[in-house]
Amino acid sequence: MTTRIQIPAGKVRSTTARVVAAALLSVGLVAATLAATAPATSAAAEPTAHKAAKPAPPAIVEQVDPKSVEALRRMSAYLQSLSAFELTSQTSLDLVLHDGQKVLVDGVARYKVRRPAGFVIDVESNMKTRRFFYDGKQFTIVAPKLGYFATVAAPPTNREALEVLWTRYRVALPLEDLFRWSDPSGARDVSLESGFRAGTAIVDGVETEQYVFREPGFDWQVWIQTGDQPLPRKIVIVDLSDPARPAYTARLTWNVTPTITADDFTFRPGKDAHLVHLGVVAPQGGRGGSRE
Repeated sequence: MTTRIQIPAGKVRSTTARVVAAALLSVGLVAATLAATAPATSAAAEPTAHKAAKPAPPAIVEQVDPKSVEALRRMSAYLQSLSAFELTSQTSLDLVLHDGQKVLVDGVARYKVRRPAGFVIDVESNMKTRRFFYDGKQFTIVAPKLGYFATVAAPPTNREALEVLWTRYRVALPLEDLFRWSDPSGARDVSLESGFRAGTAIVDGVETEQYVFREPGFDWQVWIQTGDQPLPRKIVIVDLSDPARPAYTARLTWNVTPTITADDFTFRPGKDAHLVHLGVVAPQGGRGGSRE
């Protein structure tokens, strides 16, 4: 059964659509130490007339575990080694209404990706359906159920295409930082405030190691497959800037030996498809804000 969510116009306040998993490539991390715990006051030393106040709890300074960062770098190095991959992402996204109530939207995204240039992404949720094509020369966004598509010229690599799509058109693809993980030049200077290994967990029948991180404005977790294929199998991101703490969750299923041809990345409009203009909404070159 397919459920179509219809939210009245103006009701949505925010979403967690900005996927900040690029922090997995952070290289400028500052390690901190735990503050010393003050010794408790002995009851025998207290004056008989009154009791001493309870000592304040020790201040805790967050810490980034170097082994957790190394796990992310190992995952990134493995993704960089893949010349192509197929991926299915089962997602859940919180929409926050103006009164603070959250609406959960489920969806699925299917990817075919070729390095250094080429991808097709099919996205279907209970709110909308979209297709994205990039062949190394052109980018096309398609609304198949509405019968519209738009095509623009694009740079010659996945990473550059993603940058132009955001800076010029404010188009942010789902889980686009998967491309940055698999691109050695795609690292960003994002500062982690804390990071640690939470333990071993089974995700969809696959053994993984769970890692927990914090950066300004976001808490996020990643479950990385154990063994010689350290693939991210699950991602959870919580937006700390919103009091409602909206979350984004993705469960990832991989095929690292796909059969892919150039035709997979080529869009051919049907006879009833209508070409529309993809407007420039931001000056080229500047990010002009976060991906919300």
